[in-house]
Amino acid sequence: MPEKKRDDRKADGDRKNDPTVSQTLAEWFYRILLNLGLVISAPYYFRRMQRRGGWKDRVGQRFGKYDADFIKHCSKGKRIWIHAVSVGEVHLSLELVKRLKARLGDCKIIVSATTTTGMAEWRKKLPPDIKTCFYPIDRRPWVRSAMDVIRPEAIILAEAEIWPNFFWEARQRNIPTFLINARISEKSFGRYQQLAFLFRPLFQSLAQVGTQNKSDADRLASLGCRQDRVQVTGNMKFDAALSGTRKPTLDVHQLFHESGITDNALILMGSSTHPGEEAILGKIYSELKPVHPRLKLVLVPRHFEKARAAGDTLKAASLKVCYRSEWKPGTDLSKNDDDACLIVDSTGELSCFYAHVDLVFIGKSLTAKGGQSPIEAAAAGTAMIMGPNMQNFRAITRTLLSNKAAFQVPDANGLKDAVSKLLKDSDARSSIGSQAKQVVQQNLGAVDRSLEMLVSHPSLSRLSEAP
Repeated sequence: MPEKKRDDRKADGDRKNDPTVSQTLAEWFYRILLNLGLVISAPYYFRRMQRRGGWKDRVGQRFGKYDADFIKHCSKGKRIWIHAVSVGEVHLSLELVKRLKARLGDCKIIVSATTTTGMAEWRKKLPPDIKTCFYPIDRRPWVRSAMDVIRPEAIILAEAEIWPNFFWEARQRNIPTFLINARISEKSFGRYQQLAFLFRPLFQSLAQVGTQNKSDADRLASLGCRQDRVQVTGNMKFDAALSGTRKPTLDVHQLFHESGITDNALILMGSSTHPGEEAILGKIYSELKPVHPRLKLVLVPRHFEKARAAGDTLKAASLKVCYRSEWKPGTDLSKNDDDACLIVDSTGELSCFYAHVDLVFIGKSLTAKGGQSPIEAAAAGTAMIMGPNMQNFRAITRTLLSNKAAFQVPDANGLKDAVSKLLKDSDARSSIGSQAKQVVQQNLGAVDRSLEMLVSHPSLSRLSEAP
């Protein structure tokens, strides 16, 4: 009987959501372009998955194919589907998933990720009764197959993951779709505006949206989201970052000791660096090392598969390197060479390092645009420096700078000057770190607000009230 009711609701949804002629044309336009794009880009993405490794793990799920155990799990009861693209989105969603599970009683939760690194984090951090799967590639038959198996009561997407076929299928089945911790960068905003004929109906279909700040809320409303369905819930990364500082998964102190980094070292870390930034940091390290003999360099490339290239860059500058992946407790990673720079070529461990270093450079802010999140460094109370290109984190960057909780520099020379100044002044480093911690404390609570936004919606409130 429950499944029959479900079919009736789907049929009602189909009639209610019949697309207009212009929407139908938009759908055909997108599907033709998508199929062409998949053919052209497949070799590139296949090579990329090969470099990252683990791509064979449940690869059929990307095409809507699931094993018997997963299908059986989805055949009984009710479910909600929560999607996070990669590691960052997974980290910010973890606490929300756990609280939703507690609030929704017997309702099952399915979580998905796009990347293998994101999937690894889901599986590492969640109990086995929360099933995981890969997000389907946005081709209509594969999305439809995934929906047929999972049949969620609601879909929750972290940040801004807008895939047209997925949205259209959810709309046709009358499944409410939510965005949490939503943000729209300037670049994405421009693209969505240019393709308004395609994306505006998708934004209009969202059941509820929780945004990081008012600027994101205004952008989403202008893109089509109904204003009464958009609310500023804050940035869940503040809550996630504070949680991450409490639960380290790596003994960084031992790793440092066995890679030649002593307790009295002055440690400069490049966080989520992009190509070009490793060379700049290596040059700064070489030039400042004679002035600060205790100085050590740790690099954490944004993409772990590019760590060897980062190491080669340092070697080309006559610097010695060692790699996190080669370390196990008890291993002399430095091989008695105290001058080796440490390259962290792992995933999901970056947050463990912040509390153990003296100074952090926020990557993707000097040789690339957009920046990376400074929130985890702030939560650890570590002094940080960022380049001029923090467009994707404009609001939090303004807050940090106005509270004297970070340094921002215009170029590589400015970075060297700032590093040199802060290495000489431990009180300045301490003050910046303390102010950054205060900023984090003042911005907590986004997870609670997002949770209340979700469970107050009729589609989820029914589940939370169910016996």
